[in-house]
Amino acid sequence: MIPAPRNDGHPYQNPSLPVEERVADLLSRMTLEEKAGQMFHTMLPLHDDGRPVEAGDETAVIPADTSGLIGAKLLSHFNLLGGSGPRQMAEWHNAVQELAAATRLGIPVTVSTDPRHSFTTNIGASFSAGAFSAWPEPTGLAAVRDPGLVHRFADIARREYLAVGLRVALHPQIDLATEPRWARQSGTFGADATLTSELVQAYIRGFQGDVLGPDSVATMVKHFPGGGPQKDGEDPHFPHGKEQVYPGGMRDHHLEPFKAAIAAGASQMMPYYGQPIGTDWEEVGFGFNKDVVTGLLREELGFDGIVCTDWGLLTDAPVFGEPQQARAWGVEHLILAERAAKALDSGVDQFGGEACPEVVVELVRSGRISEERVDASVRRLLREKFVLGLFDQPYVDPDLAEEIVGAGEFRAAGEAAQRRSLTVLVNRDATLPVTRPRPKLYVEGIDAHTAAAYGDPVDAPAEADLALLRLHTPYEHRDNAFESLFHTGRLNFTEEELGPILAVLDAVPTVVLLHLERPAAIPEIAERAAAVVADYGASDAALLDVTFGRARPEGRLPYELPRSMAAVEASPSDVPNSTADPVFPYGAGLSL
Repeated sequence: MIPAPRNDGHPYQNPSLPVEERVADLLSRMTLEEKAGQMFHTMLPLHDDGRPVEAGDETAVIPADTSGLIGAKLLSHFNLLGGSGPRQMAEWHNAVQELAAATRLGIPVTVSTDPRHSFTTNIGASFSAGAFSAWPEPTGLAAVRDPGLVHRFADIARREYLAVGLRVALHPQIDLATEPRWARQSGTFGADATLTSELVQAYIRGFQGDVLGPDSVATMVKHFPGGGPQKDGEDPHFPHGKEQVYPGGMRDHHLEPFKAAIAAGASQMMPYYGQPIGTDWEEVGFGFNKDVVTGLLREELGFDGIVCTDWGLLTDAPVFGEPQQARAWGVEHLILAERAAKALDSGVDQFGGEACPEVVVELVRSGRISEERVDASVRRLLREKFVLGLFDQPYVDPDLAEEIVGAGEFRAAGEAAQRRSLTVLVNRDATLPVTRPRPKLYVEGIDAHTAAAYGDPVDAPAEADLALLRLHTPYEHRDNAFESLFHTGRLNFTEEELGPILAVLDAVPTVVLLHLERPAAIPEIAERAAAVVADYGASDAALLDVTFGRARPEGRLPYELPRSMAAVEASPSDVPNSTADPVFPYGAGLSL
């Protein structure tokens, strides 16, 4: 049985009153400590069986003190790490809400999530689909160039999120993929600002509806003011990637998708870690940057929603047992309290990935920050909880969660989108679609059992009628465990890697199935493969369905594929599709 929401007869618990009255009533009852707790949005894991992780729990993969964060620190916004079955996720959500209901004011918890509907798992950015319907990454949605498909995806994801209690999407990511080496491109809609602007509006409306309400999932759009132009393609999660540069003078171009997102009603906004270099903005990370958060986002663009920093701006913290520096770029010299004060002065409402509300309490008590300034942010945060209906029904139905998450209709829609997104780049001598019945297949990187449904697997290229090679965009390995998840650096295959690939291509007609996590440089492969098909997150079955003519690919490249690393290094990081003589230009793609 689903518990009833807490109701002590206070006006803020009365669903018939206007939201603004409920917010004002609740805010008037809150202590400074309770207000400060709202301003932190940290991570929480769960056990596979749906139990919350508690202090001292040695069986937890990721340590946490769920009861302490809610009951003592008074936090009520959490980013769910990992997942389990839909029933277990729903039961975890209800258990967390019961902890929140037991606090003095019973403020319900808002649970957020990184993307979890595709094929990439990076604990700092996304989770693979698991029990949820599986779709291509956003670059794959962009490859189809269909706002209707994007809206359909977002609406299905909304329904799956709601079923397990996820009420804030820590996406969409609408950075422009203008720096080919950058690790975060698969989460974008590609390099084109006009297409990104069109698709983000469909995305937001699919998650939120035309107006935010009880059936909505709020979107936290990121990474303002556009995280694409990172110096040398390094990511600002890490100190060597902190600089954001605009050598091509296209800073305003990166703002276009954010203007579209605001027009579509985006509820929240996340500034990125990057530290702008060589502009008229202060050279501090965007989460500390008053020029950007207040001057540009609030005043110039008119955004009045919630601004939440990216995760981990204030404190150093271990990840996978290794120390990670706070992303306090440009203000590394400031102590914790001064960093928090500067971020609040910049205009942010909430600190992502942090759990130190006592710092805000002390800033107010010392006179450094006024309580009125805190109230302004807390009012926004509470208002969204009321609008989402969390005070009126914070609990979810585990039985319904099992029915909705991964429903057959939703899985079929995701699988169809995977096939539509595939992009045929090379098709010599009409190799595709393969029409020969039961050809002898040599496969690498593809599940042999799956391939056996399309042909007869053999052990060597010399025995085959056709080879199928599934490859992935190259990258440079980084020793730090967390950074190793962010595939960055080179985009070309080394001679050692390329040799065995070309040997197969020269031995037998070969279809190369290339997963584009980033824009790979593949001139040698493009010249010698019988066919090349790019994907942006797709199953083996989706790729083989297209290869063998059982499905029709519609994808067009969402960014160009460069010819060499020299061309990448010579191109300005902020200018889309600007490498010299690309192997495949933006928009390339053949029809079958």
